[in-house]
Amino acid sequence: MVSDVGLDKSGTAKTAEALNQYLADLHLLYAKLHAYHWNLEGPMFFPLHEKLQEIYEAVAESIDEIAERILMIGHRPITKLGEYQQRAKIKEVESNKVGDEEMVRDLLSDHQYLVKSLRSIIEVAGENSDEGTVDLVTDELRGHEKTVWMLSAHLG
Repeated sequence: MVSDVGLDKSGTAKTAEALNQYLADLHLLYAKLHAYHWNLEGPMFFPLHEKLQEIYEAVAESIDEIAERILMIGHRPITKLGEYQQRAKIKEVESNKVGDEEMVRDLLSDHQYLVKSLRSIIEVAGENSDEGTVDLVTDELRGHEKTVWMLSAHLG
C-alpha cells in the first residue's frame, strides 16, 4: 500500500517507529524544560529562564511537525502520555530547586542523545528514499546541534 505522498507504507514503517520514538522523547524533553524553567534559581535565572522558554517553544513546534510527518508517510503518531513515558529515553525531573550548571549538564546530555537519534532516523529514512523525512529531520538535527553547542559553551 502507498501513502498519500507516494511512499510504500511497509517501507516507511521503520521510519515511523523511529519518528514515534523521537516524538516520545520530545514530549518528555518539553516537560523537563518546563520543570527547569519553573524551578531554576541562582544568578543565571534571568538569561536561562528566557532561553528555556525559547527552547520549549521550539520543541512544541517540533512535536507537531513530527506527528504530522508520521501521518504523511501513512502511519499514526503515538498520543498517550503513558506511552511517551514508557518509550522515552529522556527522563522526567522532580519539581525541585535546580542550579544552572546541573540543569545545563542534564539538558546537554539529552540533546546529545537526540543528535545521535536523529542521525539514525536520517539513515533509516534515506534507505527508503524518504527525502521529505530526511529534510525535516536534518532541520531538527541542526537545531539540536546548535543547542548542544550553546549548552557546552555555557559550561565553558
